[in-house]
Formats: sequence, C-alpha cells, structure tokens
Amino acid sequence: MKVLSYVAVLLTVIGALNWGLVGVGMLIDQNLNVVNILVGSWPTVEAVVYLLVGVSGLLVGYAHVANKCTMCKK
Repeated sequence: MKVLSYVAVLLTVIGALNWGLVGVGMLIDQNLNVVNILVGSWPTVEAVVYLLVGVSGLLVGYAHVANKCTMCKK
C-alpha cells in the first residue's frame, strides 16, 4: 500500500506542476501543457493520464482527510 501512496503523491505533484505550466502558458500565449505535448497525438492516452492524476489526487486527499497517509506516519 505504501508504493501506491508514493505513486499517488508523485502523480499528484506532476499534475499540479502541469497545471501550473498550463497557467503560465496561458499568460504568455504558449502551450506549456506537458501531457498534451508528450501524448497529444493520442487523445485516449492523454485522457487516461488525466484520469490517473485525478484519481491520485482523490486518494491523496482522502488519505490526509482521514488521517491515513502512510507517508506521514512514523
């Protein structure tokens, strides 16, 4: 279960950084969406990546709200 927690946190951080780059890209009128740049030619793969990041965010959020985060416990 600890591996799942690490993967979920990693995907959540990657997703957050990607959204930050999307915002910066909008300000400077550039496409900085890394997921779209890497797999944009495969819309289904792009959708799966976004779904995995979203589910990871839910898992990380639930783990912290329910005080069940395996990485936070000693």
